[in-house]
Amino acid sequence: MANAVVQRKNPIVDDNSNRKWMIMAGAGLAIAAALSVWFWQSGSTSSSEATSEAALAAGIDAQEQKAIEAIVRNYILKNPEIIPEAVELLQNRQKASAIDAVREQIEKPFAGNAFAGNPDGDVVVVEYSDFNCPYCKQTERDIARLIADDKNVKVVFRELPILSEASNDAALMALAAAKQGKYYAFHKTMFATGRPTPSTIEAAAKEIGLDMAAARAFIASPEAKQEIANNIAVAQQMRFTGTPAWVVGNQSEVGAVGYDGLKEMIAKTRAAN
Repeated sequence: MANAVVQRKNPIVDDNSNRKWMIMAGAGLAIAAALSVWFWQSGSTSSSEATSEAALAAGIDAQEQKAIEAIVRNYILKNPEIIPEAVELLQNRQKASAIDAVREQIEKPFAGNAFAGNPDGDVVVVEYSDFNCPYCKQTERDIARLIADDKNVKVVFRELPILSEASNDAALMALAAAKQGKYYAFHKTMFATGRPTPSTIEAAAKEIGLDMAAARAFIASPEAKQEIANNIAVAQQMRFTGTPAWVVGNQSEVGAVGYDGLKEMIAKTRAAN
């Protein structure tokens, strides 16, 4: 009887081959996700050249690239939600990186006094506001409730006078109040008094007992103007489009997020910590 020749597959070769395809498929998905995000943001319609360069950098030849592209295309068509998810993840990482670059600067209250709540709170809420902004005035109630309900939060206020010249005048007086240890008193009184005008600003300052001569001297100082300029520069860097604007942990938002919105941001920060 003739000897039968049995061809057996080499398990090591098969294992290596499977591993290679797993690696290539994984690399392909990673490349596809990265390119999808990049082209979505840039609005580019031609991705062939960039895809080929990315595949070459990953050690994938032209034939393997075509196979991977077919797999990836089919996967994305079946799971289109991964593209906005990837975009959101990228944006959150970019936001966290931008915040880290200025965190020490923005979480330190001006004159050591422009804050409310617990000075040693485990979460710092940074608010950028304008005294001429109705949404900022509305937010004052949310801040008061927040620090009453949560004894372990610190709210740092930063002046962002972008709506009018009167906004800038009120912001400068707020900084002068901080220099005299009366920031939060002025902050609350100014919003309660009404929209900023020369008369309402002075009325709020006198109501909390500011030394008006010292306040006017400080307002004219380079330090006061530099603080406003620094706040505007950071707001531009953070791409804030209005007031109020918030930074809590690695999160940033623009608009009147409300009491519940602030509580949610604080809870996420505590969970992350």
